[in-house]
Amino acid sequence: MDDPSTGNLLLAVFGLIVLSAYFSASETAMMALNRYRLRHLAKKGHRGARKASGLLQRPDRLLGVILIGNNFVNFSAASIATLLAIQILGESGVAWAPVICTFVFLIFAEVAPKTIAAAFPERVALPSSHILKFLLWLLYPLVWFVSILSNGLLRLLGISNQDSSPDHLSRDELRTVVFEGAKIASQSQNMMLGVLDLDRVSVDDIMVPKNEIIGIDLDDDIDAIIQQLRTAQHTRLPVFHESIDNIAGILHVRSAIRFLSGENLTKAGLLQEVDDAYFIPENTSLQTQIRHFQKRKARIGLVVDEYGDIQGIVTLEDILEEIVGEFTTDLAAASSDIHPQADGSYYVDGGATIRAINRTLDWQLPSEGPKTLNGLITETLETIPEAPVCLSIGPYRIEIIRLKDNMIVTAKLYSDQGPEEDED
Repeated sequence: MDDPSTGNLLLAVFGLIVLSAYFSASETAMMALNRYRLRHLAKKGHRGARKASGLLQRPDRLLGVILIGNNFVNFSAASIATLLAIQILGESGVAWAPVICTFVFLIFAEVAPKTIAAAFPERVALPSSHILKFLLWLLYPLVWFVSILSNGLLRLLGISNQDSSPDHLSRDELRTVVFEGAKIASQSQNMMLGVLDLDRVSVDDIMVPKNEIIGIDLDDDIDAIIQQLRTAQHTRLPVFHESIDNIAGILHVRSAIRFLSGENLTKAGLLQEVDDAYFIPENTSLQTQIRHFQKRKARIGLVVDEYGDIQGIVTLEDILEEIVGEFTTDLAAASSDIHPQADGSYYVDGGATIRAINRTLDWQLPSEGPKTLNGLITETLETIPEAPVCLSIGPYRIEIIRLKDNMIVTAKLYSDQGPEEDED
């Protein structure tokens, strides 16, 4: 056993095991690299990242050079191990060599290095990219030949190495990245998610309903109009005759300020300051509408249905609030439609949107149909309630508190999964 040739053989086998472990770890690490992190490092000038990125542009050649090297090492190690086993054990070593080699290579050249590489792909792959780049240059003719054969076989099977999905994140994948971003503040996360949701939400989901539109009725007395302008909480108001369906245009309150200091405000003078109304189809997505607002340099529009009837009003601020949340400086928005109660329930205005309720309370009320609580209740009951009633929608309980003019003014909401259930 002390024969120098035996020591040399042991040293050779050990070296080949190390090389096999290197190739195995490199393969796993290169395939496990975060491509977006790699791209970021490459743009910053990291040499290893640049080489790794270049190698991953042709994964067939990368895998080719790794597997050529790994197979050469493994076959060499198996041959030397067999000679070593014969030298130590005699003829019986021929039977023992494959068993011992398989066990040793499985643990030390496959499982262990690949596990480490999967746990730390960047630490393994970036330094390895320098060696792999050199080996690819050195063995390029052989790698090229192997790639031609393997790609030809894939084509015979009807598979193309170009069929793989593009290296881009889908919207849902991007949402997951934002959710799992440990270093992203929660407020920033909400803003990013709001941006991603802009094309899923349409203007009729966030509009102020027709019956809640505040505007200037030209049929009112001029004194009432002046008082309304002086106390207006909005900078832009629709101007109409008798009802919003007879819209005359949109008035910027600032344009009428000069009239308020004197006694010369007239309805005719007011109409001269009115801009043309901007109409928006009700199914327009917020992503599209924010571009339209930008293109037209507009901040407010009237939402119309397929027949051209006005359904509500939406502003640029409404869309921005979907991204950043409510603006606390908006006096009109300061009064919430949702009022928490001591028993864990909520008094909610009938005109509150389902989207706002779900977002505020983190509930899952159905939002595909009616847009408001009033609409959801009447659709569920399939009738307009004439007296206060109670109903259930999934785990949520709704008690109608107040009715007026065939509309639900106030309802009491609570969840079976909420505080009330816990107290019971």
